[in-house]
Amino acid sequence: MKTALKRMAMVVLAGLVLALPLVARAEKDDDGDHDKARDLYERGEIKGLSKILSVVHAEVPGDIVAVDFIRLGGRWIYRFQIVAADGHRSIVDADAGTGVLLRSRDGD
Repeated sequence: MKTALKRMAMVVLAGLVLALPLVARAEKDDDGDHDKARDLYERGEIKGLSKILSVVHAEVPGDIVAVDFIRLGGRWIYRFQIVAADGHRSIVDADAGTGVLLRSRDGD
């Protein structure tokens, strides 16, 4: 009986040890968007996301379901995916440096 418990404990322990690298990899920020945006914000090169969100909400009604931070044409851009109450999806780009909405288009 004791050997069966020891064997089961070893199997559980081995499973936990093998699973730890998977958890660490899942928590890693692969694209570094958050760090880059924070650095640019702290240097005063871009506006904070909260200010730009208020502009987007005022211009395009709906729920923001995704935000990307990209470099496009020499500018930092926040790209928002917005779903309206009727299910219509829009993609809205905002200049992260000025807070100005650049374009809005239908989502795919």
